[in-house]
Amino acid sequence: MTSPPPIVLWMQSLSDQTRGRLLRLVGRSELTVVELCSVLQLPQSTVSRHLKVLVDDGWLVSRKDGTSNLYKMAGDKLEAGRRRLWNLVRDQAISESMIAEDDSRLEQVIADRRSKSQAFFSSAAGQWDRMKIELFGRRVDASTMAAMLPPSQIVGDLGCGTGAISQLMAPWVDRVIGVDSSAAMLQSAKRRLKERDNVDLRRGELTAMPIGDGELTTALMVLVLPYTESPLAVFKEAARATRQGGRLIVVDVRSHDRQEYREELGHTWLGFERSQMTGWLVEAGWKVDKYVDLPPDPEAKGPGLFALNAVR
Repeated sequence: MTSPPPIVLWMQSLSDQTRGRLLRLVGRSELTVVELCSVLQLPQSTVSRHLKVLVDDGWLVSRKDGTSNLYKMAGDKLEAGRRRLWNLVRDQAISESMIAEDDSRLEQVIADRRSKSQAFFSSAAGQWDRMKIELFGRRVDASTMAAMLPPSQIVGDLGCGTGAISQLMAPWVDRVIGVDSSAAMLQSAKRRLKERDNVDLRRGELTAMPIGDGELTTALMVLVLPYTESPLAVFKEAARATRQGGRLIVVDVRSHDRQEYREELGHTWLGFERSQMTGWLVEAGWKVDKYVDLPPDPEAKGPGLFALNAVR
C-alpha cells in the first residue's frame, strides 16, 4: 500500500484546533505541560495527548528539566513545506479572540516565572553573598579574573546582583557597567560600590539592557542564566551591546536535578548542558573560544560549575 504524501500527514496533525493553539504557544516560548494546561484551560490528560501527537509527527521537540518536560516548536528542523502549511493554519484556523485569550494567559505564566525570581531576590539581597558562598564556594567570583582583562576594557557585569563581580573588576579596568532588574540587589550594590567612581549601575532586564550598541568590550555573566526565561535572548542582547571582537565570559551551573532550587532560589533552569550553551551562543552570534568544567570547591554544597569564553 502506497504511503500518503507528507502533506497529508501534516494536515492530519494540524486538523485539531487545540493542537494548532498548542503549537502556536510553544512557538513563542518553551513551556511545560502544567504551563500549557494553565494557558489552554484544559486538563493535563488532554494536553499530554495532543503533545504526543505533535512530538511523534515531528512538530515539537522536548527536553527534560528536573522532573518536568519542556516543549518547543522544532523550528529550523521543520521542512520548508511544513513551515508554509503551519503559517497558513496559524493565520487562518485560529480565531483572533482565541489568540488574544491564549496570549494573555501566556503572559501571566511568564510573569509568574519572573515573580518567583524577583521574590527571591527581594527577600535575599542581604543574605545573597553568604548563600552564594555556601552553595558554590568562594572561587566562583574570582574565576572571572582568569581572563586577565586589559585595563582599557569597558566591562558589563550583566545580572550584577549585589555588585561582588563589579567590585572585583573595577580596580582592573577602565569602566564597569552593572545591570540588574532587581531594585533590592542594585541598592545593595550601590552600598558596596560607593567608593568606586568607575562603576555605573543601571536597572533593566537582560533581554533589553540600558546599554548602547557595541558599548562593551567584555560582557560577564556569573550565576545569572538560571533566572532567565530565554538564555538565547540574553546572549543575543549581550551580542548587541558588545563590540565586534569583544568577549563574553560566563560562569554558571552545570545541569543537575535539584528540583528544590526552583522554590528556594527562584531558578527557572536547573543548570545547563555544554551542547545547550554552545548552540545558543552560536545562534546569538558568538563563537565559543573555550569551555571548562570548574573543579569543585571543598566548601561548596551546590552543583558543579562551568566557565566559558566566547568571542563576538
